[in-house]
Amino acid sequence: MSDPIKHECGIALIRLLKPLEHYRVKYGSWMYGLNKLYLLMEKQHNRGQDGAGVANLKLNLSPGKPYIFRHRSNEREPIRKVFEEINKEYDWILDQPEQFKDPKFAYDNLPFSGELLLGHLRYGTFGRNNINSVHPVIRANNWKSRSLVLAGNFNLTNVDELYNDLLDIGQHPIDYNDTVTMLENIGHFLDDEVEKQYYDLKSRGYSKAEVSPIIAERLDLAGILKESSDKWDGGYAIAGMIGHGDAFVLRDPNGIRPAFWYQDDEIVVVASERPVIQTAFNVPAEKIAEVQAGHAVIIKKNGNVSMTPIRQGEKKMACSFERIYFSRGSDQDIYRERKRLGSLLVPQILESIDQDLEHSVFSFIPNTAETAFYGMTEELGHHLNQVKKEELLKKCDPDRVEEILSKQLRVEKIAIKDVKLRTFITQDQDRDDLVTHVYDITYGTVKKDEDNLVIIDDSIVRGTTLKKSIIRILDRLGPKRIVIVSSSPQIRFPDCYGIDMSVLGDFIAFKAAIELLKITGQEQVINQVYNKCKAQQKFPKEEIINYVKDIYAPFSDQDVSDHIAKMLKTQGVNAEIKVVYQSVESLHLACPDHSGDWYFTGDYPTPGGNAVVNKAFINYIEGRHERGY
Repeated sequence: MSDPIKHECGIALIRLLKPLEHYRVKYGSWMYGLNKLYLLMEKQHNRGQDGAGVANLKLNLSPGKPYIFRHRSNEREPIRKVFEEINKEYDWILDQPEQFKDPKFAYDNLPFSGELLLGHLRYGTFGRNNINSVHPVIRANNWKSRSLVLAGNFNLTNVDELYNDLLDIGQHPIDYNDTVTMLENIGHFLDDEVEKQYYDLKSRGYSKAEVSPIIAERLDLAGILKESSDKWDGGYAIAGMIGHGDAFVLRDPNGIRPAFWYQDDEIVVVASERPVIQTAFNVPAEKIAEVQAGHAVIIKKNGNVSMTPIRQGEKKMACSFERIYFSRGSDQDIYRERKRLGSLLVPQILESIDQDLEHSVFSFIPNTAETAFYGMTEELGHHLNQVKKEELLKKCDPDRVEEILSKQLRVEKIAIKDVKLRTFITQDQDRDDLVTHVYDITYGTVKKDEDNLVIIDDSIVRGTTLKKSIIRILDRLGPKRIVIVSSSPQIRFPDCYGIDMSVLGDFIAFKAAIELLKITGQEQVINQVYNKCKAQQKFPKEEIINYVKDIYAPFSDQDVSDHIAKMLKTQGVNAEIKVVYQSVESLHLACPDHSGDWYFTGDYPTPGGNAVVNKAFINYIEGRHERGY
């Protein structure tokens, strides 16, 4: 992605179903679960930039010993820092007699040797990035069944509403953000359930000592999740552990945020992405299930596992942008979908180069666009073969046949990112000059003033890097035309479900539409939309309409793309610039099971989305560069 977007969090939960001795005998170490958690987190490293954390829970310790352990870091390389701290806990036993390495000794005396492990990779889309904001977060209590550990990939649009609900029941939240709100929200209903069970058991003559283990066994975790999530508006995949040993992963009813799980007789594992489970446990994709939208994977202390419906009745609108860019491209379905995205762009690409394959060079920036590039070149290859066939049918002179068959696509590695170069200069002019050297180019690959240069990217969001860096670099090769191709449709509307794309004025498609309204004498549309948005400010989120769609209504997709091309061409760039975007219709063909396209259409899966885009437009008009939630 030429415009770097910080994005979603990642989760990894492991429940060991056998005693530690089993893993020591079979796999050579009682640290089997911890090692697998590290692998799951490293394989999801792309999902967290500013923090990582690990929590561990022991199910069967005697009173008097801690049973929940946690390490978190918001330093650089946070995963490494967290596991370095965990490993320090074990360094001292390396020189001890063999019995100190015994699994029973480890379980009774060493931290992070419990059956439940929860890992989290954080990118903060709400709140501060200090250590207190890094997951997992803990709500501690001397009653094990009231202690709660939580971590998730989520963002709520209605924190204000949920926060006020906590105040109404007499709570005093220690912070104003969706993490604390969710933690206290679940914790409130957990307290209610435990209290209800306690008085029921006491009324039937059970002693205080007998009550606690019975409550743990009877705890209605599904009921707690149903009550606590009743008003949540947003996208989420939430993992939690209750102090007595139950665990869960809950997915939002629209399936916006992803989650996958696997179970065998040794382990239950849940993660944000399927291929990381495949890699860490060497299991085929067919054995890994998706956590169904609106369901929770519930793991009881006794090891029973169920997929339980929690919030149903909503239309599944799993995020399509997740498939285009954020998820790991090594997933078999995502790889196939991204190739399809590339192939579906071919008709538009051929039109943009006037069908002239002979004088066109094809490449990609950055590496995440490589899969779509393969799909594009495969489809172009099929097209070229058809062209050859038609030419052969016209004339079969032997020399002409050889000439026709020799035609090949010209595919080159044009740009290579210089990973060693850091743009540390802060003065704008000097920094812009340095940015133009972040990519190296391969000279001699393009015929000067003759060739089209076609570059595919996975998305064009802000256009800043294209304008200030990439197009200038590519222009040095001397092409007559540069065609920038996006495997994603035009990003027109903000996200509010966990990806950091919430400031409307950042999007180049939005800025292009605003400029077009002014150029064409339709500036009154901007004022009309602003007035409609202001009129809705105090409406319940369920009544708010997305009037920002009206900004784009007067123009075709091609109108907006053509104006973006004009915006990207700066002084000193000699080549003609063209921009080709994926269509929403082709996106749905490529990713049929992920219909969540609100970035491109403004059709939000929850009412809170309309409230966010409403506020985002008001912020833009009033000059506030801040999030819309």
